[in-house]
Amino acid sequence: MKRFNHPAETVFLVIILAGVFFPSGEARALNVGTGSMEEPFKVPHMTKKIKIDALMNEAAWNGALKLVVNTEVEPGENIPAPVKMEVYLLYDESNLYVLFRSFDPDPSQIRARYCDRDALWNDDWVAIFIDTFNDGRRDYGYICNPFGVQSDIVESEMGGNSAWDAIWDSAGRVTSDGYIVEMAIPFNSLSFQRSESNQVWGLDLVRSYPRDVRHHIGLWPRDRNNNCYMCQAQKISGFARIEPGKNIEIAPTISGIFTQEREGYTSGDFVEKEKSFDPGVTMRWGFTPNMTLSATGNPDFSQVESDAMQLDINTQFALYYPEKRPFFLEGADFFNTHMRTVHTRSFSDPDWGIKLSGKEGRNAIGFFSVQDRITNLTFPAQEYSDAASLDQRSVGTVLRYRRDVKSSSNIGFLISDREGKDYYNRVGVIDGKLKFNKKDQMAIMFIGSVTSYPEQVAADYGQPEGSLEGGATEIYYLHGTKSLDWYAIYRAFSPQFRTDIGFFPRVDYNYTEAGFGYTWNNDPDNWWNMMNFGACHETEHDFSGERLLVGYSWWYNYRGKKQSELDLVGFGRVQRYGGEDFYLKGLIADTGFYPFGAMSIFLHGVVREAIDYSNIQDGLQMMINPVIEYRIGTHLSLGIDHTYERFNVDDGRLYDANISRVNLVYQFNRRTFFRWIGQHRYYKRSAGLYLDDIDPTKENFFNQLLFSYKINPQTVLFLGYSDIFYGGREYVASDEYREIDPVQTDRTFFMKIGYAWAQ
Repeated sequence: MKRFNHPAETVFLVIILAGVFFPSGEARALNVGTGSMEEPFKVPHMTKKIKIDALMNEAAWNGALKLVVNTEVEPGENIPAPVKMEVYLLYDESNLYVLFRSFDPDPSQIRARYCDRDALWNDDWVAIFIDTFNDGRRDYGYICNPFGVQSDIVESEMGGNSAWDAIWDSAGRVTSDGYIVEMAIPFNSLSFQRSESNQVWGLDLVRSYPRDVRHHIGLWPRDRNNNCYMCQAQKISGFARIEPGKNIEIAPTISGIFTQEREGYTSGDFVEKEKSFDPGVTMRWGFTPNMTLSATGNPDFSQVESDAMQLDINTQFALYYPEKRPFFLEGADFFNTHMRTVHTRSFSDPDWGIKLSGKEGRNAIGFFSVQDRITNLTFPAQEYSDAASLDQRSVGTVLRYRRDVKSSSNIGFLISDREGKDYYNRVGVIDGKLKFNKKDQMAIMFIGSVTSYPEQVAADYGQPEGSLEGGATEIYYLHGTKSLDWYAIYRAFSPQFRTDIGFFPRVDYNYTEAGFGYTWNNDPDNWWNMMNFGACHETEHDFSGERLLVGYSWWYNYRGKKQSELDLVGFGRVQRYGGEDFYLKGLIADTGFYPFGAMSIFLHGVVREAIDYSNIQDGLQMMINPVIEYRIGTHLSLGIDHTYERFNVDDGRLYDANISRVNLVYQFNRRTFFRWIGQHRYYKRSAGLYLDDIDPTKENFFNQLLFSYKINPQTVLFLGYSDIFYGGREYVASDEYREIDPVQTDRTFFMKIGYAWAQ
């Protein structure tokens, strides 16, 4: 089974797995209701707004619904929590108000720092999760650290969207007996049912308490043999006749950029490459409580967070980068399928976009259309992928429909179309998720595509002439229980299958995998909290029936004291490449711990027999990637990330590759920070061991300075500067090379002002 390593993904996976697999203990309400569907907790309505200041001095809180959350759900199983939390709930015409009072026997040990939005995961934090349709299929999560720093997420059956950003209010402060967090969650940040009478919503309340281990403390009893998280949620009622208001949001932006580059790339004077000062606007209208229409004109799609560099040496396929742009993140979970049939990073520089998304009863719908100034193409194949960027406009459109079936299954379809001059790519998808019982579920997907490239593009990139027709299939079965899970996967991608709005960099193969895993859980005060062992067998053939791969994998996972973790994956396989069979085995390890609360140290390592794809020979690959984060006080943080990889073949060292990244941030308060990111990449290759002519050395250095003032995710001021240095030893002609000392090749100044007007 796959493992999850991104911090935010890991945190939310822990919450969901805690909900699925870790039973909870008692949670009691100190007013009317039991939290069941028959007797939900009643949330009181009030008419006077509450000031969000974490002081808890309004009289209204005395009449709030009060819930006591004191049961550890992970790593402990249904045991009393080491600390207690009280949560108070109220609502008025516009907002749901939540107050968390988290008690702590030693407040000096509370982990809290000022940081940017969505960067709070190493701190103490509290969260509320709300299932507004009360169907166990979709929930909204709002999370805060003790200083009120925010994060939020939308979780659905098709995955989570932790990059989603809502506009809401929060405050937090550390007290003599713990800390208090207040939230005001506007109803216009939620989708919900239309109802003249009281509604029933699903509810979970979570506290993350990191000390020697990270304790997760939950609200309600979990059934570890039930693979549906919010199906087990406690119930709250109220919210009669609530409306999201006019639910109109207009976010104008002004962005400017000035870029210079050298005339000869590494030589000559700097000349202007780009200078622009562009106004833009994005508009959002929730025309019903659960349907949203968005539009954007000349949008600002800039990313002030640079993509982390990835090693692109000895790779077969296009690299994957996640989406970070606000327009595409709005309602993104409505477009999700079990495979990446929609990957909006394929849109590079849009002129305009329009989007509709929401859910009405059992029907979920999503639609968007975007005109892009540039048409990016990926040409997948069995052993590699290629790419092109056409200087021509194209329009990409996606329509998604999904219908809930019975209590927890669904079926749907997706249609995507991308049209340009002498070019089109059209894709149709039928998919479904079938839950047979609490333990067994199956996902199915059938995809068909039709593609036509311009004649010159097809000739330049070795693509067939005329219309290309292809298809893909996935069937995934999972049986999950408290300790034992087993699964089976089948995937097939025909040679002419293309999805230019999706992300499928490889085709022409049939893949099967079957495996199992067994989990042991222990008390949190033991030297180990969780252990898991599993294994699988996999095979792969091309569409002509030739075997491409056969092999096995095994894995072991451990969690223990000091928030320590160890994940091992071993494998052995026979893989066919370039007409030859390669016998490969290896070990992949991820480990880390928190020596103390302000520092985390993690390490990713690989030792394996691997294929040199450039020269079609086997070799030995070794890679090591240490990651250190050190939080200095409540304002300053330092992150260091280095990747070193080397590859040996029979005739010697083929290459050494290094990527270093330093991230230094001073956070003045919740809204303001100054950040420097430095990234350095250095490749050294033995040119004589390559069949093709290559550059023996290559070096890049990237700097970015950024000042950020952020009232909310869309009311922002960014001022920044970035540059790139390039150096190395370049191939010129036979046995001739040119030495280039590191030289600044380009520099960019940029700014952005955004304002969110909401009504």
